[in-house]
Amino acid sequence: MNNAVTGFSKLSKEEKINWIANEYFSTPTEAIALLKNYWNSDEKTQQLHDEFIENTITNFYIPLGVAPNFLINGKYSAIPMAIEESSVVAAASKTAKFWSTRGGFKATVINTEKIGQVHFIYNGDVSKLNLFFAQTKAVFFTETESITKNMQKRGGGILDIVLNDKTDLLPNYYQLHATFETKDSMGANFINSCLEQFAKTLKEEASIYELFSETEKDIQVVMSILSNYVPNCIVRAEVSCPIEELKEKHISNPQEFAEKFVQAVQIAEVEPYRAVTHNKGIMNGIDAVVLATGNDFRAVEAGIHAYASRKGKYSSLSHAKIENGIFTFWLEIPLALGTVGGLTSLHPLVKFSLEMLKKPSAKELMQIVAVAGLAQNFAALRSLTTTGIQEGHMKMHLNNIINQFEANDKERVLIRKHFKHHVVSHSAVVDFIENLRK
Repeated sequence: MNNAVTGFSKLSKEEKINWIANEYFSTPTEAIALLKNYWNSDEKTQQLHDEFIENTITNFYIPLGVAPNFLINGKYSAIPMAIEESSVVAAASKTAKFWSTRGGFKATVINTEKIGQVHFIYNGDVSKLNLFFAQTKAVFFTETESITKNMQKRGGGILDIVLNDKTDLLPNYYQLHATFETKDSMGANFINSCLEQFAKTLKEEASIYELFSETEKDIQVVMSILSNYVPNCIVRAEVSCPIEELKEKHISNPQEFAEKFVQAVQIAEVEPYRAVTHNKGIMNGIDAVVLATGNDFRAVEAGIHAYASRKGKYSSLSHAKIENGIFTFWLEIPLALGTVGGLTSLHPLVKFSLEMLKKPSAKELMQIVAVAGLAQNFAALRSLTTTGIQEGHMKMHLNNIINQFEANDKERVLIRKHFKHHVVSHSAVVDFIENLRK
């Protein structure tokens, strides 16, 4: 392929596929067959998926699993998880069952405030800008009434707008910093529409403000956009029980386990290299539920990792303590989620997942997602501080290795029987398969 393609977006789906297959694949017929093998047999469903994004050529499957037995605030939930990584769903399920007999998970939404900003350049007297904003602030609200009307009926809307002076960071840089309540919607489109109107109002009002010079009237809006960092949209999830109740098959000495568990968390609190992997484990649980419920896991990831760095150093999202004989493990994270709008009303499996969760409100979904993250973290730390992470993970990964080598039914039985009593590693499985086939 040495030439750029023009008008690719205007090609039909079939034409796109044929071009890709012929330009990039040595066996075009096989490439086309593979893509079509992943199409939905129902044309209407396939068209729906085709129109989610641009230049669609096929569907990319990720397994949708279920982790049952989550006791959250006294009610049981079966949590949908869309993820490709082995052992995540199993670990969440195991943790859910463990804590279901020890009081379950407690979850609380602390706040639901979301943020958007209008970034602009102002050349002039800051005292005049402050006075202008104070006199004009009400206009920003009135000029967005047509946008906020329906949201206000649901109890949401614009909470506040403040003027931030950021000239210590960039010359002449200021921002309108707005906070929002978007109820059960994630609210991205609502927030961005409000912000763009703020920008328009800002320029129009500045252009006729009598105290501004001609230079000061010429405010330059750089951009208007919501922030995925939502440090005031926080949910807390926790588990706790008397230390002696931690005892189980792999925890014969609960006091020792609790102390070692707390130490493992403390290491993640002070050591960024460990904190990144520690938090990645939390995100295994969070992302899987966010994706299954049609929310934006990239936004969630970015906001949560920013929150983990809010004190100037990347640190653990979860915390643990032993106090008066009680073991407590918890996390507080920012989560901006929605249960209406976007894919929630379009994607059939998203609708399925939300119905399985008994059609939660955005606040309830925040709690469920936070609990999934905490459960995943508990499972990882329990393994790390007892049997080690690889024993359970590699046994779950065994299927992937078997599939990679296209083992037949007889080989699968022998492989699984052998590795019930032997350490699973990629090389060990490969060696065993090769010996079987000799």
